[in-house]
Amino acid sequence: MTTPTGSTAVHSRVEGRAKVTGAARYAGEISCPGLAHGWLVVTTIARGRILSVESDPVRAMPGVLAVVHHGNAPRLNGDYTNLLGRPDPTTVVFQHDRVPYAGWPVALVVAETPEQAREAAEALVIRYDMEPHDVAFHAGCPGTAENPPYLHKETAKGDMAAELALSAFVVDAEYTTPEEHPSPLEPHAAMARWEDGRLEIVDSNQGSRWVADEIATMFSVDPASVRVRSEHVGGAFGSKLLRVHQVLAVMGASVVERPVRVVLTRRQMFSLAGYRSPTVQRVRLGADVDGRLRVLDHQAQCLNASVHRFVEQSTEAAQVLYDADAHHTVNRVVPLDVPSTGWMRAPGMAPGSFALESALDELAEMCAVDPIALRARNEPQTGPVSGLPFSSRRLLACFEEGARRFGWARRDPRPGLRREGRWLLGTGTAAAAFPVGVAPSTATVTAQADGTFTVRITASDPGTGARTALTLIAAEALDVPPNRVRVLIADSGYGRAMVAGSSMGTRSWGWAIKTAVGDLRELLARSQDIPPQGITGRADTSTLMGTLAKRERHTYGAQFAEVAVDVTSGEVRVRRMLGIFAAGRIVNPLTARSQFVGGMTWGLSMALHEGAVRDRAFGDLVGADLAGYHIAANADVPLIEADWVDDPDDDDPIGIKGIGEIGNVGAAAAITNAVWHATGVRHRDLPIRPDRVLSAGAVADTENVAPRHPV
Repeated sequence: MTTPTGSTAVHSRVEGRAKVTGAARYAGEISCPGLAHGWLVVTTIARGRILSVESDPVRAMPGVLAVVHHGNAPRLNGDYTNLLGRPDPTTVVFQHDRVPYAGWPVALVVAETPEQAREAAEALVIRYDMEPHDVAFHAGCPGTAENPPYLHKETAKGDMAAELALSAFVVDAEYTTPEEHPSPLEPHAAMARWEDGRLEIVDSNQGSRWVADEIATMFSVDPASVRVRSEHVGGAFGSKLLRVHQVLAVMGASVVERPVRVVLTRRQMFSLAGYRSPTVQRVRLGADVDGRLRVLDHQAQCLNASVHRFVEQSTEAAQVLYDADAHHTVNRVVPLDVPSTGWMRAPGMAPGSFALESALDELAEMCAVDPIALRARNEPQTGPVSGLPFSSRRLLACFEEGARRFGWARRDPRPGLRREGRWLLGTGTAAAAFPVGVAPSTATVTAQADGTFTVRITASDPGTGARTALTLIAAEALDVPPNRVRVLIADSGYGRAMVAGSSMGTRSWGWAIKTAVGDLRELLARSQDIPPQGITGRADTSTLMGTLAKRERHTYGAQFAEVAVDVTSGEVRVRRMLGIFAAGRIVNPLTARSQFVGGMTWGLSMALHEGAVRDRAFGDLVGADLAGYHIAANADVPLIEADWVDDPDDDDPIGIKGIGEIGNVGAAAAITNAVWHATGVRHRDLPIRPDRVLSAGAVADTENVAPRHPV
């Protein structure tokens, strides 16, 4: 293993024992006296309006306390803008009779027990006036260029037509990715209760302060009177910011004047928790005879709910990885009668890297240049679009180390040659990148008289190991052993802090903690004794954001995969994967490696398995559950190795880059490129199902060939 930048010690999760023994409690398990239960009713039509909610028979059922719908619900404020734009109308529930998509929330039944609430919800009759709907997404759908606040604008430089005419080799191909769903293991759950004019919410989220502020605005209450806690989160992947379940719990508690818990069903999560839009992407590459890019044109299309604007920013990878004389990127969105899309692990970069890195592999084949050598020839000196210098860029170091460990030098570049029995074997590679960001955060660090320290910060640990990483960061800054530090997180009362998202959490929180420790040291230097209440250092990094030099900041990686393709059945099995990353300072090797491997596993699942199917006739999903939506299981996942190279940045006061997303980037492309190397057939549409392999002609004479399993 290479020596990571930063700590080389391996630390198990500080909350690990509580989780494996069941002592840790999640939002759906936490109770309180007088708790009632809400069950959500969603529409079965894809477009139209509600004619009637026949609630009287349901209200007479045993245990039913209330039936809340658009005709009697409290009024909410949905007319505001946050950092990401206007709130998703799905969360501003029961405010009108319109139905914009299948699975839209239409009523909440509150009862004494969850069983009573479910029975009543299933008995509720709702009548609709149906209207024609459109959920069909395909290449050529009319779309518009969209530039919401979080998205890079359309970029263009150089003369595209002229450079294409001068190119010796041209790749012009279309790539598609399907609708994907995050489906974290823990469902979306929230419990809300009012007490003495204050609102408390126990939730499963990625940012308690974000949720508290949104709820306060939506319900028009003083933000200081809202407290949100989310100590343990069983997975999030972008889906657990403000969602409908928190709003429903507060609304239910307001109506029945009792604590109310709402838990979404797995099927409801498929329409209400956000998902990754399908994409259609056109990539045009033009190159000189030696493979140097003259043209890079990446155009991506995604769908969008007709009622909410969100863009899957698939062209961002092209703005980072390679330069060209003529360079163009644009994202276009197609509004349809579908649920709201949203953030999902490695947003934009995951589908975008599949298209771009597949096209690079096709260009390497055309040029007869090794895929790694081709990428080295197109390594930019500054940001291809921004022109800014890179803070650090060790992508080629990742490829060098990965090629050595993977045995890339022994690879015969010709496709379709390696075979074991009925299995064709191939290897592939792809580059990975993900932006590095940081956001203002607050933190406090208290020195206790007994020599221990308590950190309070509204961070979130959705299974990533953030709590452990923050403990190590604080211990290092304090110069004490980690067992003398206690980190308290996920309570909105601790102040504003970055949410767990876009690989910005640990970087933002770590900076705040280090700054608070600096303040604490100054206070301790002026104090002779520590009083019983302790001495507290505080930090707000808002003013520190401007001290960062303007740089292109990214995490990089090189992905490698070996696959075996069964010529009789079309099955693709991944034999091994290797990812080498340049990810700044690695705080805890144990949890860092887990994050890399988890992302790579998701990339495998994206390449071979995942893809939701929407029924055009009814507008909803076919098989909206974990039986119908296929994800990679243990038997599908081979030996996956992940490691990193040193990636120091002397100009960065934090040094942490973030690792939650990068493992997912480029993994699908590496597998797809390996399938081409095994079969000689390109696959530009994910997932690579057996029927697609067979229909593409990747078969061979199997007569007298003894079966042999690839692993």
